[in-house]
Amino acid sequence: MKHFEIIKKDADTKARIAKIKVKSGNIITPVFMPVATQATVKALTQRDIKEIEAQCLLSNTYHLYLRPTMEVLEKFGGLNKFMNHDGPFLTDSGGFQVYSLSKLVKITEHGVHFKSHIDGSKHFFTPEKVIDYQKTINSDIWTCLDVCVKNPATYSEAKEALRKTKIWAKKALNHFKNIVSSMDEEKRPLLFAIIQGSIYPDLRKEAALFASEMDFDGFAIGGLSVGESKNQMFDSLNYVIENLDRNRPVYFMGLGTPEDLWQCVEMGVDMFDCVLPTRNARNGQALTSQGKIYIKNAQYKKDESPLDKKCDCYCCKNYSRAYLSHLYKSNELLSHNLLSIHNLRFLINQTREMKRAIENGNFKETKKEFFLNYIKE
Repeated sequence: MKHFEIIKKDADTKARIAKIKVKSGNIITPVFMPVATQATVKALTQRDIKEIEAQCLLSNTYHLYLRPTMEVLEKFGGLNKFMNHDGPFLTDSGGFQVYSLSKLVKITEHGVHFKSHIDGSKHFFTPEKVIDYQKTINSDIWTCLDVCVKNPATYSEAKEALRKTKIWAKKALNHFKNIVSSMDEEKRPLLFAIIQGSIYPDLRKEAALFASEMDFDGFAIGGLSVGESKNQMFDSLNYVIENLDRNRPVYFMGLGTPEDLWQCVEMGVDMFDCVLPTRNARNGQALTSQGKIYIKNAQYKKDESPLDKKCDCYCCKNYSRAYLSHLYKSNELLSHNLLSIHNLRFLINQTREMKRAIENGNFKETKKEFFLNYIKE
């Protein structure tokens, strides 16, 4: 495929380095994408986003549709100009948010009726409309509207959700092809299918084979990391990976702990996003090479050291744990900014370590060393 190139494979695992070519530039995987749900990475400026070297941001069609609205984004020519960001964007279709945030959701063969979680107004998403909204957002990678199920879901619930997801995927792909047919191949957006199926092996296999047989540019694995056990998550991921076309990028939606990133890259995943680094930062948690720390704890009150001596972020180069502890306990908003910068840069640095390990042919050894330092017994 023109839009995807595998650069290097690890000999002992499914880990790989790849290039995804999008209209705003190249994305080198493994990649962690900071979440800009509502046209902002919470607590970060554009300068911060550049300094942490975020390759791609994720935003959400559901939230952008409600606020600032498609009318506003159309006036600005898309999300990039609206928030003054010049790099790639991937947009989630908003399916998960429709089911998790909205009231009175009603799913039909044609789409989903829902009420806004903001003002209760009524709306209707169809697979085609969601493609149109992403065209207005003007993101680089689009995703199909899917049917999400609660977790745990019964087999019959998951099967019915997958049935509708497959129908919607066909509609989305056909509409997408009509939109991009007149575009330059190098300048068109990419479309990813969303792989559902809950924790059921046969449904995950069915979803993966279905998506692989169609002309999607990549695959987004949905419906995991939402309450199932780790074993269930990794087993389900394995069923998907084993049945996907490996010549297209694989994106695990909503996964963001460092240990899970290492494990999933080893299993063959290329892309990740999660609100964890910024959400946990606002709760005073920092991710470090020696494990998670809670900056409000008494032991950091007079600690002159940085959050992580191995980290090269703005926060670690300029501020002590003691100062960060003071900011957090004083409810100063600067703590949100600094801890978010650190946590995001930490995860981005993890993906850089992964690339280096793949290049050097020692991924398993590097992963083991990370776990020994990060996971304390």
